[in-house]
Amino acid sequence: MKENLVPFDASGIGTRIEEASAKVGGKRSLAKMIDISEAQLYRIIAEDSSPKLETVVAIANVTGVSFAWLAVGVPDAQLENGNVADNNEYDFVPLYDAQCSAGHGSWNENAQVLTNLAFTRYSLRKKGLDSSTLSAIRVDGDSMEGVLSDGDAVLVDHVRTEVRGEGIYVIRMDGHLYAKRLQRTFDGIEIISENKAYKAISVPKERIDELEVIGQVVWAASWMI
Repeated sequence: MKENLVPFDASGIGTRIEEASAKVGGKRSLAKMIDISEAQLYRIIAEDSSPKLETVVAIANVTGVSFAWLAVGVPDAQLENGNVADNNEYDFVPLYDAQCSAGHGSWNENAQVLTNLAFTRYSLRKKGLDSSTLSAIRVDGDSMEGVLSDGDAVLVDHVRTEVRGEGIYVIRMDGHLYAKRLQRTFDGIEIISENKAYKAISVPKERIDELEVIGQVVWAASWMI
């Protein structure tokens, strides 16, 4: 049987795939996650090669974007009464089941997208944020109790990986993800837990490059009941 028996207008798909790849750490990570070569992915993005439908489905699944948007550019919206609802005011950010991530691959390797969180484009723009570089995960444990509780959802900006001054960041240590307060000091960086039962960890200047910062926490949410 011939491949891609169902035709579709793939114009602009390369741009959409490149945008989607930012949600999983870039094109290299995306190629690894969907098990195709980087060269093949680059050809698809350049639109020198048409992707198989199963490739488009795989990209949509791992990045959390809708198949309709990825394949033909239909706005990522819910269907209401057979019509596409107007979602021009909202961007959607994937919430990953990524409380821990083993190995040295993409931070969300083997993680599943649980759902998508909706944010108004105005609110993101006001904070200088781009939905294509954001993702959400849930906090695991009580080390940040007082600021973040076990199970809280946090929004992570993967562009903000350079520690300047002080802020809460998601970092990976020993194959696990942690939300911690990072503080730049004269001697290096302090990794601080809000819960004083956990001791701070000092990273000297000469070893800062070994600290894997996934991104800065820019938003958090929790249940009040």
